[in-house]
Amino acid sequence: MASVEECRAALVKLVAQFDEIDEQDRAKHVVERTVSCRVPDLDVIFYGRLHHGGLDPFSEHPPSNGKPADVKLTIASDDLIALVDGELDLARALLGGRVKVDASFGDLLRLRRLL
Repeated sequence: MASVEECRAALVKLVAQFDEIDEQDRAKHVVERTVSCRVPDLDVIFYGRLHHGGLDPFSEHPPSNGKPADVKLTIASDDLIALVDGELDLARALLGGRVKVDASFGDLLRLRRLL
């Protein structure tokens, strides 16, 4: 099991990876959404925001507006690190139940194109 600090580092890396996505691709596929990433084996939830400019850094503090996230991910700590490092394919992880996503179908398609 990975630590909370390792998961934070993986999410920092994910934000950097989003920054590398071509601006035109982001414009085509990104819609502003709030994102939560629940890591049940560590009993922690990270919160972030996806927008045309990229992906804001994740925080363990929920948004002040009190609304639930638009896109909710649930993933084990080791799987989060493997996914960000490119060692775990998102589609296979979803089909295998290693990653759970609670989002609209359109959001799922957009995420698939970006990850």
